[in-house]
Amino acid sequence: MTANARISREDLEKRFAHLQEDFQGKLENKKQTVVTVVAAASIVLMVCSYLFGQRRGSRRSTRVQFRQK
Repeated sequence: MTANARISREDLEKRFAHLQEDFQGKLENKKQTVVTVVAAASIVLMVCSYLFGQRRGSRRSTRVQFRQK
């Protein structure tokens, strides 16, 4: 473009549409990876919560043994 050339509305719309298509394409490529990582992280979090909760519960519970005569 030259110094005197004006940018039209159509030029801007084309450029924004092109940028949006590029962004959508990259987002679709990363979407599956993000879903997999989030699912794996939530499973690990649930397993850790279960195990730490079980350990804490066993330390706080009272154990009583009865002797039989």
